[in-house]
Amino acid sequence: MFTKILIANRGEIACRVIATAKKMGIATVAVYSEADKEARHVQLADEAVLLGPAPSRESYLVADKIIAAAKQTGAQAIHPGYGFLSENEAFAKRVEDEGMAFIGPRHFSIAAMGDKIASKKLANEAKVNTIPGWNDAIESAARAVEIARDIGYPVMIKASAGGGGKGLRVAFNDKEALEGFTACQNEARNSFGDDRIFIEKFVEQPRHIEIQVLGDSHGNVIYLNERECSIQRRHQKVIEEAPSPFISDATRKAMGEQAVALAKAVKYQSAGTVEFVVGKDQDFYFLEMNTRLQVEHPVTECITGLDLVELMIRVAAGEQLPLTQADVKREGWAIECRINAEDPFRNFLPSTGRLVRFAPPAQSMYQGNTDALYGVRVDTGVQDGGEIPMFYDSMIAKLIVHGRDRSDAIAKMREALNGFIIRGISSNIPFQAALLAHPKFVAGDFNTGFIAEHYGQGFRAEDVPHADPDFLVALAAFVRRKSRERAAGLSGQLPGYGVKVGHDYSVIVLGSKGEHRYKAVHVDEVVGQIGSAVVTVDAQRYAISSPSRLNDICITGTCNGQPFTAQIERGTPRNPLALVVQHNGTRIETMVVSPRMAELHALMPFKAPADMSKYVLSPMPGLLVEVAVQPGQKVQAGERVAVIEAMKMENVLFAAADGVVSKVLASKGESLVVDQPIVEFG
Repeated sequence: MFTKILIANRGEIACRVIATAKKMGIATVAVYSEADKEARHVQLADEAVLLGPAPSRESYLVADKIIAAAKQTGAQAIHPGYGFLSENEAFAKRVEDEGMAFIGPRHFSIAAMGDKIASKKLANEAKVNTIPGWNDAIESAARAVEIARDIGYPVMIKASAGGGGKGLRVAFNDKEALEGFTACQNEARNSFGDDRIFIEKFVEQPRHIEIQVLGDSHGNVIYLNERECSIQRRHQKVIEEAPSPFISDATRKAMGEQAVALAKAVKYQSAGTVEFVVGKDQDFYFLEMNTRLQVEHPVTECITGLDLVELMIRVAAGEQLPLTQADVKREGWAIECRINAEDPFRNFLPSTGRLVRFAPPAQSMYQGNTDALYGVRVDTGVQDGGEIPMFYDSMIAKLIVHGRDRSDAIAKMREALNGFIIRGISSNIPFQAALLAHPKFVAGDFNTGFIAEHYGQGFRAEDVPHADPDFLVALAAFVRRKSRERAAGLSGQLPGYGVKVGHDYSVIVLGSKGEHRYKAVHVDEVVGQIGSAVVTVDAQRYAISSPSRLNDICITGTCNGQPFTAQIERGTPRNPLALVVQHNGTRIETMVVSPRMAELHALMPFKAPADMSKYVLSPMPGLLVEVAVQPGQKVQAGERVAVIEAMKMENVLFAAADGVVSKVLASKGESLVVDQPIVEFG
């Protein structure tokens, strides 16, 4: 067994590998860019080596620097994680040639299966059903349009070296094919250093189901059941679960056996994933193979009780698989939510900056520990006070739960999301909460078009209707009453001016456009029970009890005997008197005041925010890579105005209405902040 390994990656996957290595008694070496010098994976590793500047093409994608770091520290093996160089055949071969072990498949397996074009050809030769398409690299955008027409729209434009949603677009017409080809090429070149593009038929209403395989150097290959990955936004997985609520045992067996046959054909060793697109009649077609560890591997670990990272390390060291196909378990139900640094209410634009608060829910399962059943696990590469840089992927954590069955897992996940505190940046937690509560998701009735179908016009606060909105009002009143009690007990108050607690309040639910709601609330203490009160809202009674302290953001307790977890914060930048309450994805901003103050508040005029409609604003922090207009130019609605690059993705800004460009306020190459004006229309 190795005594020291280097992890050629960053973020949560680097931390995940370190956790298992420590459990196995193996020393670890981290590598990092200048942007990651304070990162969590650097602090967790036994040693750390600086690679270079922040952009990945100057650090995490430079094989020479990673090899040099491994030699310098005496590492005997390199784990590539996922993304970056994990599916780079040349890098794997270089590691092998330098006399080190690559903790992943052999370079020839990566060459055969990691390349999307080569893998489809090989699958065809092996008589595996594949989706119709053009499997050779396409030389130009014009040729891509011709091929797309021949196949028939819609088509999927994919980078051969793509992965993680990068270098992938769906086109429904010539215009989208032309633009999609160029965007995919640029993203693939920047993220993977390989801009080859191919096209295949887009199967409508498909399920994305993948099989986890595991092979060793002795010819043994097994499959570890399937993962359901159909909940996707722009081809980026959002929620994954194992097993799938859709396929039968017969389909599972058939898919698993086909995945194993494919892996054996290329002498596959290590962990890998064979992805299938599955039709409504459970017909399945080979999509591609990911020759690496998947982001969503924890759900497989939960239901099988296996540590996939440990098995990868053992296989790379030459050991045989310690189990056969008959030994593979399928126990309970696991769900993973990807927690991303993005603002769901602003079309999921990347959100970067300082993590002012980062407090995940309490864990009962841990990375590398496969003994615990039915609990909560958090895999992350960030920590309280850390920085989210704009140079890398937007995923900052994975929240995983393991339940006895699917409904238990969904309930556990909703509570875990309620207790996940992230401040300083925006996150997609409200969106995850909405998905988990959607009746069709709960029923298991969905496909890869689920998000596009139900949230095609974007995501709004009203897309997360609360089952009992008055509970949030009652909670605000409960917390305010407790703070009044504490204030009333302070010594030294002037006679006649002391704080009066009272029983009657008005909760003002503040609307963003002045459409405030006023709720009369009555609060009664529960005699002899500290931290308990009965709150009455519109004749509805809420008996709330909570041991949480007043300065806690995360509030736990019971309401009418049922446990709850919610988040409450005091004050916002524009209103220091506000109480912000969050529960089950719903967020309300309130003021809890006396009935007389509520009467006076209702008389206050509402000041509307400034009209910024004549500006094109930067919706995120990022690099301005292109300004497509100039002063005096006539622009039509929907026309391309600028391109911003952030978190490895190109974001195109379009004109919202017809107009004439008055001024260009930012220049190419400039680093932009949120809401910075780029173009002004006259």
